[in-house]
Amino acid sequence: NMTVEEALSLWPQLMATGIRLGSPAPAANPSLPGSWLERFMDGARARGYRVDFLAVHWYGDKFDAEEAVNGLKDFLEAVYHKFQLPIWLTEYSLIRWSDPPVYPSWEQQAEFAAKSVEMLETLPFVERYAWYSLPPWTKDGSDTTALYQQNGEPTPVGIAYRRAGLKGGPLSVGRFGKESE
Repeated sequence: NMTVEEALSLWPQLMATGIRLGSPAPAANPSLPGSWLERFMDGARARGYRVDFLAVHWYGDKFDAEEAVNGLKDFLEAVYHKFQLPIWLTEYSLIRWSDPPVYPSWEQQAEFAAKSVEMLETLPFVERYAWYSLPPWTKDGSDTTALYQQNGEPTPVGIAYRRAGLKGGPLSVGRFGKESE
């Protein structure tokens, strides 16, 4: 809930750390004209501020895996084309943000997880990605975006996401961290 001007006024403190800096990750679509991120990036450029990569979120509301994967890819390509910076997809999954939220079935979410990882591994401008995992105990215990049950057992989505990442080879190991099964 920070304005663009507030974020820009604080940015020099982050630059002073000397570490690689990702953009703020606003919830609204950054590829749209006049988006919060576009205004931030324009302000950062005008001030000579450094932004090393973009941090973005994506939540698909189409529960067909092929359609969702294509939607995610189109989104990422549009963001990259607009800003020409590497991308960290810091949150993504399938969820319809309504009141209450609507989730696909475990099977639909798992199929999307597997196919999305396969697609993400082909995009050279995507440096990192992370699944958006809402715990299953946040609602009635039915399907959500969770990778693990409350008892620590993987959900169907968790199993599919892990398998897809481990199949991806060295690149996915770098994106996921250490291998574990």
